[in-house]
Amino acid sequence: MSTITPVSSTTSGASSVSNAIDNTEIASNFTTFLTLLTTQLKNQNPLDPLDTNQFTQQLVEFAQVEQQMKSNDQLTSLVSLEKSAQASTALAYVGATVVVDGSTAALSNGQATWSLNVSKPSTATITIKDSTGQNVYTGTVGVNPGTQTFTWNGQGNDGQTWPNGNYTLTATAVDANNQTAAISTEVQAVVDSVDLSQDPPVMSINGQNYTLDKIKRVIRTTTQSSSG
Repeated sequence: MSTITPVSSTTSGASSVSNAIDNTEIASNFTTFLTLLTTQLKNQNPLDPLDTNQFTQQLVEFAQVEQQMKSNDQLTSLVSLEKSAQASTALAYVGATVVVDGSTAALSNGQATWSLNVSKPSTATITIKDSTGQNVYTGTVGVNPGTQTFTWNGQGNDGQTWPNGNYTLTATAVDANNQTAAISTEVQAVVDSVDLSQDPPVMSINGQNYTLDKIKRVIRTTTQSSSG
């Protein structure tokens, strides 16, 4: 039975070493170039002076390369800061209740909940499968424009009560004219952990991985206190 309710690193280190080597080589080559230039100017024939245009062009090229390498270093620093900010933000979500685009929800205490969203009145066909891909429930429900909650009580079509675990819901919808209507699913769950080894970091929610951009809402949990 189900109810539906409307609701209102290593690569970075290698790169740093490579940049340091490149900077050292550029500095060494530039110093050598200046030494040769100074020596040639000292020993040039006053009656047949050297063409300075070529030296000037080479000086400009050296300066441009140096500036480009400095810009690359700054971009590398900005990327590193951005990755650090993403990691800090992801860690802050651990233990928080969030809503994400998804179709896998946890059945616990006889209840699994999804949010369905359609743009027009429709009839939705709901199919729920367990973690092995076995079909455990199929049914149809009426849905209204906007977001509504679909709750499954863990009862299969054969009357069997399914155990706690993760279940995946698939929904299709048609309107009154039997035309296909777009329908999306969301799940609300607690962020169990964050994998910072991934780029970008991924959060584990109901055994599924999500990136930060998949979070649509954060739900603040409230606790009730009583006094006697």
